[in-house]
Formats: sequence, structure tokens, C-alpha cells
Amino acid sequence: MGEMLKVGIIGTGKVGTALALLLSRKGYPVIAAASREGASARHLAGLITGCQAVGSNQAVADMAGMVFITTPDGVIPKVAAEVRWRPGQAVVHCSGADSTAVLEPARKSGALVGGFHPLQTFASTGQAVANIPGSTFAIEAEEPLASTLREMAAAMEGHWIALRAGDKVLYHAAAVIACNYLVTLVKLATDLWQTFSVPREQAVQALLPLLRGTLNNIEAVGIPQCLTGPIARGDAGTVQKHLEALKGSPEIVHTYKELGLQTIPIALAKGKIDESQAQELRTLLDQIHQGEFR
Repeated sequence: MGEMLKVGIIGTGKVGTALALLLSRKGYPVIAAASREGASARHLAGLITGCQAVGSNQAVADMAGMVFITTPDGVIPKVAAEVRWRPGQAVVHCSGADSTAVLEPARKSGALVGGFHPLQTFASTGQAVANIPGSTFAIEAEEPLASTLREMAAAMEGHWIALRAGDKVLYHAAAVIACNYLVTLVKLATDLWQTFSVPREQAVQALLPLLRGTLNNIEAVGIPQCLTGPIARGDAGTVQKHLEALKGSPEIVHTYKELGLQTIPIALAKGKIDESQAQELRTLLDQIHQGEFR
């Protein structure tokens, strides 16, 4: 497979648009784009020299040697089944949770199929373009397509990992925990700030340096050594005070307890608490199952 493939995009939302822009900047000719409504494909075509907005998914497939299906996940199987693919063509989706099994109609037509998922969060196209460099791509493909996708990841200043079909769902669940549930944790923390009358926006601004410091510590020191706080130091008294204060917020108590129990093994691995301290913390946090407090 030649490095300079003619690339087509089906589905020009945030991910499709960002990939097209970055690939074209790195010398990959992005020649065709299609979207359900047409407007976003025309917008993308206006940003890339030589890119044409076309009226159907089939037109993209007819023009391009490598087609990225960057539609919502639920639409990928429909696109794969409805388009007539040709032998030797590359058909790649960018779903985090789906394997290449959803591209089976393309495989049966003789196309090479792959998964190419950027492990990144995209709130807007501009952010997507800014955030992809440095990100890791999860690649599921056989050769020679796998090599081409690795080259594309490197061209966009990214890293890559190779996944098998059976890995994708747990890989995606891990991403949800690290990314989406971090938003949830910050929301819960700012809920508590509102009990002492600090608006959420102000609470977020106050907590952001702490969040950034935590990320810096994870990067610089690593897990488990980066863990700080009462469980890391075996401070059961402070945990007890937290639980008492959280009595009025049962939905947060449950999450606090579950996260606390998951944090004890990290504290043990750090080596700053012993098994008896760990057991004291476990007993304290387990009480919340019955809503009981000392």
C-alpha cells in the first residue's frame, strides 16, 4: 500500500473533520467527503484543497482508496452494508468500542478493514485538531493496512497500540472511566462546594489547579507513588469525619465509599500503610453498605 493514499471521509463530524484536516496537513490527499445533511461535508471541502463534497457515501468509496467511516457508531454497520466496496480498498472505522466485525460486508467484498480510534476527548473540531497530536491511536487491522495506519498515527504526531477484536470493549470502558467519569467526579466535588454557597463555576476554577497537579504527579511520579490524602497515609479519623459530614448526601457517600475501597490497594502498594491500617479503613468504608456509621 502506497503511503500517499487517496483518502475519503464518510461522516464529517468532529472526529472525521479533525482527521481529514490533520492528514491533509501531513501530505495525505483527502479527496472526497460525504455527510448525512451535506453541509458539514461542504464545510470540510472548503478547508482542504482538492477535497470534494459528494452527494453519497458510494461516491466517496468510488473515488478513494482509503475510506474512513467516522459516523456515529450505530451507523457504521449500515454504511458498511450499503456501499459497494472493491477488492484492495481500505475501509476503516474510528469507533472506540466496536471491532472490525462491523465492517464484515466490506471484508467480504475484498476490502482491507481496520479500526483506528484516537484515544482523546473531542468537545469541538478545533479541540480535536489541537488534542490529537500526542494522543494514542488504538489500531485493529491486519497487514498491510496495519502498517499504513501506524504511519498515519506517527504522521499526526501520535502514538499507537495494537488491539485484537476482543479487546475493544474493555479498552473503551477504560477510556470512559478515565475521561467521562473524571467529569462526574469533578461535578460531585463541586456539588459539595455548593453546600457552602460557592457557585459551580467558581468551584471548578478553584479545583482545576488541584486536578492539573494530580495529572502532573501521575505523569512524573506514577501510580502508586503519586497517591496522596487520608487513605494514602492511613488516616482513618479523617475518613470517619468525611463519612459523618456526607450523611446528608447519600448518593455521594456511596461513590466516596466505593472509590475509597478501590484506593486502599493503591495505598498498600505505595507502602505507607500496613495491613492493619488497611483493614481499619476497609471496615470503616464497608459500613456504608448498610448506611451505618460509628
